[in-house]
Amino acid sequence: MTSRTRNLTLIIFTLIGLPLLCAGLWLQSFLTTPVIPSQPQTIEIKQGSSFARIAAQLQTAGVVSDVRRFTLLARWRKATAQVHAGEYLFETSATPDQVLARLVAGDIRKFQVTIPEGFNLQEIAGRLEKTGVGSAQEFLSLCKDEAFIKELGIEATSLEGYLFPETYTYTSSTTPRQLLSAMVGQLDSQITEELLENAAALKLDRHQLITLASIVQKEAGNLMEMPLISSVFHNRLKRGMPLQADPTVIYGVADFDGNLTRKHLNTPTPYNTYRMRGLPPGPIASPGGFALHATASPAEGKDLYFVARGDGTHEFNATLKEHNRAVRRYQLRRR
Repeated sequence: MTSRTRNLTLIIFTLIGLPLLCAGLWLQSFLTTPVIPSQPQTIEIKQGSSFARIAAQLQTAGVVSDVRRFTLLARWRKATAQVHAGEYLFETSATPDQVLARLVAGDIRKFQVTIPEGFNLQEIAGRLEKTGVGSAQEFLSLCKDEAFIKELGIEATSLEGYLFPETYTYTSSTTPRQLLSAMVGQLDSQITEELLENAAALKLDRHQLITLASIVQKEAGNLMEMPLISSVFHNRLKRGMPLQADPTVIYGVADFDGNLTRKHLNTPTPYNTYRMRGLPPGPIASPGGFALHATASPAEGKDLYFVARGDGTHEFNATLKEHNRAVRRYQLRRR
C-alpha cells in the first residue's frame, strides 16, 4: 500500500469510520447502563400515545436518561409502534433495552381481588368498588342489566349467584363488564356436564342447582357438613316440606339488623322459605365449588332437620321430636 493510499484510508476513517465508532460507543453505553429510579415509578401509557410522548414520560419519571437515544433504540428495534398501553411499575434498576422489552411485551401492572364464598351482589359490588375498576352502583346496575345478562347466556333476572367466588387478576384498563364476565366464565368452568347430570337426576336444572347451592353455602359453617345439609334440603323438597332456611328469609327482608325475629319469619316475601314450599326464585349468594358439588351429590340419609351447636357444626335429626330435643339442648347451652 502506497503512502498516498494509506493517507486516503486514514482520512476516510477519520471522516466516516470514527464518527460511526463514536456513535456506536455512545449508543452502547446508553444500552448497557441501567437507570435506577429514585423511588418506584408508576407510569400510565394511554392508548394511542405517540412514542415521543411515551419516551418523555419515561425520562420525566427517571426510568430512562435520554429521550433521543431511547427513541433511536426503539427505531433500531422497530418497536416504536409495538408498545402496549397500560399501567407499568418500575421499581428496580433496568437498562433501556430492558425497559423497551417490557413495553413491547405488555408487562403491565396487575392487581388481584378476592371474592369470598357466600358473598351476595351487594357485598361483591362493595368489594369490587375498592379495585377502582368501577363504583358499586355501576357493578350493581350491570348485574341487573337484562341485555348484559342475556349476553352472558344467563336465564335469570340478575347475576346473583352467578359470580363465582375466586381470586381474580385485573389491570388498570379492566372494565366492570370484563371483570363480571370473567366471574361468570369461572362459574361456567365449574359447572361441568357431570355436575348438571347429577343435578338433573335430582330434578334440578342449572338455575335451581345454583339456587340451592347458595342456600347450602350460607347454612354451612363447615365444608364437610355441606353434603349433609344438602341431603336435608333434598329430603324436604321430596316431601313437599318448606326448606325453612334462615338465610333465605334474611335475604328477602330489607330491614335485617343481625337479629332474626318472628316478624321476619312471618313476612311474606318470595324468599321466605318458612311460608313457601320449594325453592326461592333465585340464588341468595355466590356458592363455591364445594357447595355446588355437595348440592348435586348430597349425602345419603333420611335427616330432615339440623340445628347449630354453636361451634360451627350442626346436629342432624330425622324426626321433629329429636330435633326439638336438640334445639332445647343447644339453646339452653347458649344461655
